[in-house]
Amino acid sequence: MKLKIKQLATVRMGYSFRSRLEASRGGEVAVIQMKDLLQDNTVGCKKLVKIEMETVKEHHLAQKGDLVFRSRGQITTAAILLEDPGKAVVAAPLLRIRITKSDKILPEYLNWYIGQRDAQIFLASRAKGTVQKMISKQAIEDLEVYLPTLEQQKNIVELAKLSARERTILNTLSEKRDQYISTVLIQFAKGE
Repeated sequence: MKLKIKQLATVRMGYSFRSRLEASRGGEVAVIQMKDLLQDNTVGCKKLVKIEMETVKEHHLAQKGDLVFRSRGQITTAAILLEDPGKAVVAAPLLRIRITKSDKILPEYLNWYIGQRDAQIFLASRAKGTVQKMISKQAIEDLEVYLPTLEQQKNIVELAKLSARERTILNTLSEKRDQYISTVLIQFAKGE
């Protein structure tokens, strides 16, 4: 089965701030910005900037399980909020995607799916702009998602996590091996 994201979730533009964000010690509202989206497609909540904001409407607040989509730039993937960010808003130009049909799709699966080749080809075909690529809210809403069972989605997400972990371990191993060989060769060159 295949459904469009707009049939599974609500997509909302991030909050548009009128001026530059000013961090405030007494600030009660955290702001999720592009810099908070980590390489592993999760949202890092530890260093969120806190600001003072008079009124925050409920529909602007982010919550655990929301996806934050990078709508501008070369990378057009999403990041998932795996922890409760507290009172936090997503800043524009990011988009917030919130699952409404939890009986059909897991947020972790949608997060993984958006990063896959088919989804990326679709989004690239809808990107606007020559220098700064931009994906519209409409384009992300129109993305069709294959929907295996929730159990299969969970298995896909788990396998993808294990694969990413394996890649990290192999990269670390390769770096350590290169360092070791370099050290041995230097010792050899010095006649030690």
